[in-house]
Amino acid sequence: MPGENLSRDEARERAALLSVDGYEVALDLRSAVGESTEAVRTFRSVTTIRFRRTGEGDTTFVDLVAPSVTSVTLNGRALDPAAVFDGARIALDGLADENVLVVDAQCAYSRTGEGMHRFVDPEDGEVYLYTQYEPADARRVHADFEQPDLKAPYRFEVTAPEGWTVWSNGAGERGADGVWRFAETKPISTYITCVVAGPYHYVTDTYRRGDIEIPLGAMCRKGLAKHFDADDVFLVTKQGFDFFHDNFDFPYPFGKYDQAFVPEYNLGAMENPGMVTFTEEYIYRGKVTRAAYERRANTILHEMAHMWFGDLVTMVWWDDLWLKESFADFMGSFSLAEATRFTDSWVTFANNRKAWAYRADQLPSTHPVTADIRDLEDAKLNFDGITYAKGASVLKQLVAYVGRDAFLEGARRYFKRHAYGNTRLADLLAVLEETSGRDMKAWSKSWLQTSGVNVLAPDVTYDAEGRITELAVLQEGGEPRPHRIAVGLYQLTDGELVRYARVETDVAGARTVVDGVAGGEKPDLILVNDDDLTYCKVRFDEGSLDTLRDHLGDVTDPLARAVCWSALWNLTRDGLMPARDFVAAVLAFAGRETDIGVLQMVHAWARTAVTHYAAPGWREEGGRLLAEGGLRELRTAEPGSEHQLTWARFFAAAASSDADLQLLEGLLAGTARIDGLDVDQELRWALLSPLAEAGRADEARIGEELARDDTASGKRHQVRLLAARPSAAVKAQAWAQVVESDTLSNALVGAVIAGFAQPSQRELTAPYAEKYFAVIERIWAERSIQIGMDVVRGLFPAYQDRPETLAATDAWLAEHADAAPALRRLVLESRDDLARALRAQECDALED
Repeated sequence: MPGENLSRDEARERAALLSVDGYEVALDLRSAVGESTEAVRTFRSVTTIRFRRTGEGDTTFVDLVAPSVTSVTLNGRALDPAAVFDGARIALDGLADENVLVVDAQCAYSRTGEGMHRFVDPEDGEVYLYTQYEPADARRVHADFEQPDLKAPYRFEVTAPEGWTVWSNGAGERGADGVWRFAETKPISTYITCVVAGPYHYVTDTYRRGDIEIPLGAMCRKGLAKHFDADDVFLVTKQGFDFFHDNFDFPYPFGKYDQAFVPEYNLGAMENPGMVTFTEEYIYRGKVTRAAYERRANTILHEMAHMWFGDLVTMVWWDDLWLKESFADFMGSFSLAEATRFTDSWVTFANNRKAWAYRADQLPSTHPVTADIRDLEDAKLNFDGITYAKGASVLKQLVAYVGRDAFLEGARRYFKRHAYGNTRLADLLAVLEETSGRDMKAWSKSWLQTSGVNVLAPDVTYDAEGRITELAVLQEGGEPRPHRIAVGLYQLTDGELVRYARVETDVAGARTVVDGVAGGEKPDLILVNDDDLTYCKVRFDEGSLDTLRDHLGDVTDPLARAVCWSALWNLTRDGLMPARDFVAAVLAFAGRETDIGVLQMVHAWARTAVTHYAAPGWREEGGRLLAEGGLRELRTAEPGSEHQLTWARFFAAAASSDADLQLLEGLLAGTARIDGLDVDQELRWALLSPLAEAGRADEARIGEELARDDTASGKRHQVRLLAARPSAAVKAQAWAQVVESDTLSNALVGAVIAGFAQPSQRELTAPYAEKYFAVIERIWAERSIQIGMDVVRGLFPAYQDRPETLAATDAWLAEHADAAPALRRLVLESRDDLARALRAQECDALED
């Protein structure tokens, strides 16, 4: 990987030297099908780049990661590939004022989801291709200047196998010579170009609004066509276009709008203009909850927001990645709430997305929203909870601070002023200052240029009659920031915890008195970030905490309830609430949670509380209580409801006793039944998982399930379950598949890793802690960034939650001070998670 890196300084120097007029890229993908005698299967890539010298100097380089280069021609002059190509760059000298570069190369198909990914469907043998580039993998498919500020128009032409269809960013058609040719794009960055090719199932529609007409397309593998609800995809797409056209006053600028759901995808989705790609996990093969459809709709709208924030206007360098990702994350929830059936999307945001941000912002690798990105490896790791969810949270706070109208008018001016260009933070602040009249530099310094999460807590006193004397908000946790918040006062009335007063206020320093509440009656609950307007961790006074212990389920407002769940979870993670107390709250109140997304998040937290934060001596009891509670709620849930399905999955994940496992076996065999529960194929895999982990489903039994579901999804499940079996030989084989070999695809690497480490198999995987530290530097050097990240994160010995593992991690960090910064960051983050788990276990052990 180091040889493929690109530094910010190198990108700046190159941008100062040249500008790009256009790319013409010709790909021959006929080699994707049939047998191959090559050690690495390749395709021909011929790239013509027209560029001008605009600065001083006559040498530069073009990026290309490829097995071989056939020829390089600069301004008609042949360059010796052996002399100028080092595997990642082609050196160029003797530049003229106007230049034409032609590179003819053999590029490799990918198994890692980076570059031109090739997938063979095990169900029917069909081959499917798609590209994925962010932040810098277009150079695996064609020669380019791989940095976001060297935008240019693109023309693609693709020769594909007979019977295939090919798509790219622009509209295309197949000529009489069999070559697919695509319309020239607007000026766009390299990382958002795209090619999708294969025998995809393709559905079309059209968006019309006044004189705007946008051809729509949606596609998936043929094997998934029977599950593909394209009508709902198109519905959300049209609702999104309505919302963004209403609010952005800048018509969608990229012609058609195709959306491809592709296999073995590393991300949720990618905003390639005119050719958006999504993970095919968003095509549901069985029954799922409303929360799953909400996640998909949010992703569709997130990517659509990128057409303006990111594609039309793009950051100069990855330092300002937030300029696109934070805005898209915010706009996804904003448009979801206002334009679709998912009107409670801010509840999901408060409970789910912000949990990601809070975790990331407390890691040693935390960084400001505007980050210091030295190179591409830094960039790859900064697609994180800060850049996305904290940035979006900060923008929600900004809307509360400047007002919705000023915010949206700022966006409109930003698009018009910088269309097809590149920007930095200052460019956005300038338009927001114009529209709001506020000092955005001070706001930016507090919110965008500092790291860490503040803690807001109530400080309340009462008189002898129980009336409020003074209510203040305390701000802790680093440098105080300006917060615009709502403080909610709640009273228990007729068995319901209802808000009876709400006060908006600006919190600026360490202590802010809330006006207008003195003399009021004593509340049962004080919620200092009511309506979730700001980004902070919420704490409670003792009276409020006691109320929640007994009445969390009685909070009637879904958003307030979600904020309370999140606050309790943060107390648990911070070692301030015993894990068993959080589990008790889940057992007492989760069954009454009406928001299915919140319920699923609470379920995930409960499992984490038991497996990582509970004292080891209570862990087994905690697991038993979760299984009992899960089964109780499963049996009492409304038959056929999404809550029943959610509790079924939770019970399966917690099941460990003989009686629990027998019930799972009965549900799979059809000898046991729970009214209304449809045990479809996806649920079957969920029920089989704990049986494999417990050693009650052997290779033959798992093979039988694969025979029922001999699909790409079925294969991933099978690989995961095989690695989950409780056998030393199984673990050795799984380790070798991931660490000693690189033949598995990215999806199957992930499946093996997911199966390898199980919380019930701590002793079985203990020997691999030492092996982990011995191999990670080699893995990082030899594998792609994506696979390196998956292995380093996924195989960290998190279940060896003992001080000795912490000491071993510290020793590796001390002995490898000169390791790649990105690798050290991943290890530091895992170390922090482990240290946090040990602190939480100490807190929980005090209850023994």
